[in-house]
Amino acid sequence: MADITDQKERSFPKIEFTDSEAGALTFPSSKSRTYNYYKPAKLRATMYEDVTVDVQPDPDRHLTQGWIYGFGNGPGGYPQEWTQAKSSNWHAFLDPNEEWEQSIYRNNSAVVHQVELCLKNAKRAGVYDAWNSSWLKFIERNLGAWMHAENGLALHVFTAVQRSGPTNMINTAVAVNAAHKMRFAQDLALFNLDLSDADVVFAGEAHREVWQEAPEWQPTREVVERLTAVSDWCELLFATNVVFEQLVGSLFRTELVMQVAARNGDYITPTLVGTGEHDYDRDLGYTRALFQLLVQDEEHGAANKELFASWLSTWVPRCLEAARALQPIWSQPAEKPVTFATSLDNAIAKFSSLLEDLGLDIPKELDK
Repeated sequence: MADITDQKERSFPKIEFTDSEAGALTFPSSKSRTYNYYKPAKLRATMYEDVTVDVQPDPDRHLTQGWIYGFGNGPGGYPQEWTQAKSSNWHAFLDPNEEWEQSIYRNNSAVVHQVELCLKNAKRAGVYDAWNSSWLKFIERNLGAWMHAENGLALHVFTAVQRSGPTNMINTAVAVNAAHKMRFAQDLALFNLDLSDADVVFAGEAHREVWQEAPEWQPTREVVERLTAVSDWCELLFATNVVFEQLVGSLFRTELVMQVAARNGDYITPTLVGTGEHDYDRDLGYTRALFQLLVQDEEHGAANKELFASWLSTWVPRCLEAARALQPIWSQPAEKPVTFATSLDNAIAKFSSLLEDLGLDIPKELDK
């Protein structure tokens, strides 16, 4: 048996502490207790910027080895080729509404609470009993039909492309847009159910036939269905939020429903429709900021402006046709404080003002 004293003493490598390569570097905020890997829009970074900017990786900014993942059919990450529009820096876009996960839930929760309280008060006070038959008919047919437009845009337009943008900031704004549309469509559906259960003559199922067959709604339905077939995410945002919502959406919601409801003894519908208009106002804010950035781009601005003009030539005639087809519904309420001509002129004026803000030429179709 060997003597343990004859065994050699084992040696272990000594631990040597060194600075890690990244930690040893000196950068502008090295001595600060907080630092940013991006330049905030203002002096201090906002919570929105901290949770959205560069959360989505980009090899042009951080991934020196290229995309670390890709799609089975070829492109990796977030291809800029998914739109014809060009930008020298897509990351320059920041949502002026500063929407992120917490604010999405907070803002929509406030709207849902408002709608629920409005409908509960309406049922408790029995306000539906005082509405005249022509206004109930208008609501069951037209507001019900518009519910399909909102739902179609929510599910097959904004939800479909909320992953297609080249930055997390753009995709977050589009996802919020989808949530707005979906919630508003559901609010209109709940309103329809309440009226169906009320002790009034109201055909709650009529909206489906109106949307599918009524002549005045078929051009609007066609435009919505055409929008769902567009593959370019930027064209989809432009055609929907800039053209369709101005010439058809706001025409119906603001220039008709919001104007005539109170004159027909209805103070409930404007509250519900007003939430949809508030949503669109916020969504138009991010849309305006994005397209102004693209039009004013030093490298690609001229080409983008020409591209947007071609999109206008495609979608303005379609939306104007849809808008003019809705003219008969202006005569359906018993009290008609506005005419279709006035409503359309107001919608066109607002649309023209928006195009001027974007630095785009006014289409010749608007002068007819």
